[in-house]
Parts: sequence; structure tokens; C-alpha cells
Amino acid sequence: MTDSVLPPFGSFRTAFRALEICDDLAAPVADALKSWDDRDAAASVLYVDTDPEKADTAVFCAAYDTPPELSANCVVVAAKRAGEVTHAACLALATTRVDVNRTVRTHLGARKASFAPMDAAVELTGMEYGGITALGLPAGWPLLVDEAVAAAPYVLVGSGRRRGKLILPGWALARLPGAGVLPGLAG
Repeated sequence: MTDSVLPPFGSFRTAFRALEICDDLAAPVADALKSWDDRDAAASVLYVDTDPEKADTAVFCAAYDTPPELSANCVVVAAKRAGEVTHAACLALATTRVDVNRTVRTHLGARKASFAPMDAAVELTGMEYGGITALGLPAGWPLLVDEAVAAAPYVLVGSGRRRGKLILPGWALARLPGAGVLPGLAG
């Protein structure tokens, strides 16, 4: 039997250590947690079970008393240069917007960068739309983390599915494989 824990914020009925319920998580997320070299970071991840109909940020924050400034969105970006497409993920607080056209494009050395189409983001990540998260991204993808996310004591992110969310310290997100904290990523 898995014991529930008290989440650091929100009005969630239960929270569990994500490593203890990997069978209930999206496969890419569970695999990432189990194989994460930073065991302290992996152990810090909590899972809260939530209504998938309330997965969108504004509705979710209202329904679960979650401060928007502690909620982060993970967006998939497609960057193009010389006919080649590079994908990356960007993680920024829900109260901000990712600067794709300047900061992301320049960081990735691309001529053009844009948000990836929803169908492509879902197919490439193996996650559900509305639940795409920084944990379990495809190998080799850069994860650009806004400095405000890395500095947050705790952040709520997707779980790979519309049902459920993950809560973890900002420092742990900055330690994910492929992650880099990028000043000016969002504003």
C-alpha cells in the first residue's frame, strides 16, 4: 500500500511520491523517473490525481486552489535551419509566455522557430495534449527552463496525461537530462 503525502500547495485530496506509483503514470514519465540519475530529484516528485476535464491551466488553478505562479507549462518547439528541424521543449510559468521568436530561436541557432503543431507534439513525446511535461521527453531534446521555474520552491507540471499533475521543486526540473536554465526564456 502506498502512503499519501501532504502536497506543498493546492486543495488536492491525495498526493503520492511519483516513484511509488510509476505503474499509474504515462510510460515516458515513469521511465524517466525510474532512470533519472539524480535520485534525490526523482524522489522529490509528487503526483496528484486530478480531473482530466479540468486539465487546462486557468480552470485547473481555480478548481484546485493552485497559484498560477506555481504552475508551469511545457511547450514543444520546432526550430528550422537549412531544411533541418530540431525539436525542443520549453518550460515556463503559466503567468508568462515563452519568447519563441527571439530567445528560443537564437539559443537553438535556428532561422525560424515556432510552437510545434499539437498532433506532432503528441506523437513525438508520446504524451497527451494538455499533459505534456518536461519529464520523459525524447532523448536528445533540449529542455529550456525559464529561470523563474528553476527558482520556484515547488512547481506544478503535467504528468504526461490530462489526468493528474506532478509537483516538484524548481531545482529538480533544472537537473533533468538535457535541461538548461535560460534567462529571458519567458516574460
